[in-house]
Amino acid sequence: MSGAESGTLARPEAVAESARVADTCAVVVAGGLGLRFGDPKGKQYVDLCGLPIASWAILAIDRAPSVGHIVVVCSPEREEEMRRDVLGSISLTCEVTIAHAGATRQDSVRSGLAAVPREYPIVAIHDAARPLVTSETVEAAVARVRGDETVVGAICAARMTDTIKLVEDSTIVATPERGFYWSAQTPQVFRTLDIVRAHALASRDAVVATDDASLIERTGGRVVCVESPRDNIKVTMPEDLAVARALMEHRLIEEGCGTDFAQGGDSL
Repeated sequence: MSGAESGTLARPEAVAESARVADTCAVVVAGGLGLRFGDPKGKQYVDLCGLPIASWAILAIDRAPSVGHIVVVCSPEREEEMRRDVLGSISLTCEVTIAHAGATRQDSVRSGLAAVPREYPIVAIHDAARPLVTSETVEAAVARVRGDETVVGAICAARMTDTIKLVEDSTIVATPERGFYWSAQTPQVFRTLDIVRAHALASRDAVVATDDASLIERTGGRVVCVESPRDNIKVTMPEDLAVARALMEHRLIEEGCGTDFAQGGDSL
């Protein structure tokens, strides 16, 4: 099987086709090993309120009106599991392509970008381990890029509220003004041609970054922050799952729905 295979997995009535302004392709990165999480299943496949963690992230992306296609990046040996357990447990409106993960996250994103259909001028890159993202958050970041020609990218981020310490060998060196600091999240949204070029340059120069925005920054492109909810957390450690579960349960109770939406019922 090739590194990317396209196929419509499900087409419910979650979002009316006529409501979509679909100029964005989402790349959902689900190829990590989750070594810090400590579960052999991998954090993307761990149950969260009745669905795998990755399913929640993909559902929110699917329901963003700007998104017309989703590329899910996973390791080749887990593609069947991704199709059966993650994608097979939910109903989606967007067409989905599977791309194969690389050795690093950066390699995986580059693989996902290679599978983005040419007709999408904007791409939204999201970590599957952030299950609490909302479609409104996705839309806000996309709108920021779409609406300003001087902007190459927009990342979802939260303002820092803790006091920040610069530390060297356990000794505090400085206490920076926290008002300048934001905590980066995903999705990170870019003009497609620019992020593809930035990844190609990084590969050529053997540059490794912790997020995609950094690659645009090194090319001189303007990237802005879009303030997003602090509950858009990444499940990295086992204790993060307990926090994510509490937040998701609260959201489901508050909105008066359960996991029946996965089969085409009321949705988040």
